Amino acid sequence: MIKLGDYNTLRITRFTDHGAYLDGGHVGEILMPKAYVRREMRPGDEVRVFIYLDQSERLVGTTEQPLTRVGRFAFLRVAWVNEFGAFLDWGLMKDLFVPFREQKMRMMQDRSYIVHVHVDEETNRIVASAKVEQWLRPARSADYYRGREVEVLVQQKTPLGFKVIVDNAHQGLVYDDQIFGMPPRTGDLLHGTVVSLRPDGKLDISLDRIGKSRFRDFADVLLDELRAAGGELPFSDDSTPEEIAGRFAVSKKTFKRALGTLYRERKITFGEGSIKLPIRKNVK
Repeated sequence: MIKLGDYNTLRITRFTDHGAYLDGGHVGEILMPKAYVRREMRPGDEVRVFIYLDQSERLVGTTEQPLTRVGRFAFLRVAWVNEFGAFLDWGLMKDLFVPFREQKMRMMQDRSYIVHVHVDEETNRIVASAKVEQWLRPARSADYYRGREVEVLVQQKTPLGFKVIVDNAHQGLVYDDQIFGMPPRTGDLLHGTVVSLRPDGKLDISLDRIGKSRFRDFADVLLDELRAAGGELPFSDDSTPEEIAGRFAVSKKTFKRALGTLYRERKITFGEGSIKLPIRKNVK
């Protein structure tokens, strides 16, 4: 079966002045335009191509890599708008269409939006929708437990924090008090950790690791920072959460736990408002 709007590995059947024709099985031959044909290609070779529809709604294959594919959410820029809808730049010669009915508000040229890419059941065309909530489903407790690492796409800022799309399937939220350092931006693709699963199937997410392992990890980072700074940093237990987040992008709790770990292991000492690497005495 040909996967429209996705990658397919197909066999070259023949070459013409227009390019290479690929064996599409029950859909017949599929043209890979001449621009994507390499000199070393021969009939019988298999090539990995992205299959989509050209301007005449014919199946074509390309070795170009689009910014997204069918079944995925993405943050894409509007290339142009006409009386039928908006057209998004997704890295291919033919732009991706968003009908007006699939827009939350009228899209504007050169602005970027979070969209879901799918095949329209009525027209069999690849289209996008900015009404992304209809494509999200509740997460299950069997799959999402506290501490599981996930991929998140930042969707938008809210009064509580940032709405995110988790693992390309579920709705989540990163609360403001879980963000340390620079806040994320719409369209950022980040790694996160599940904090909890709510009864409605939505996920609370942290952009930091949770559990004891995060303290050990940051302790190693802090040691590296001390070495890079020449053995001393102007931070202590009395440093403010804002100072710590601005320098290390972690919470004060994580910072203090790391300090305690390193101090017990005799890897740091404390100065007047600073932390230091211990002075090693030369043994003769």
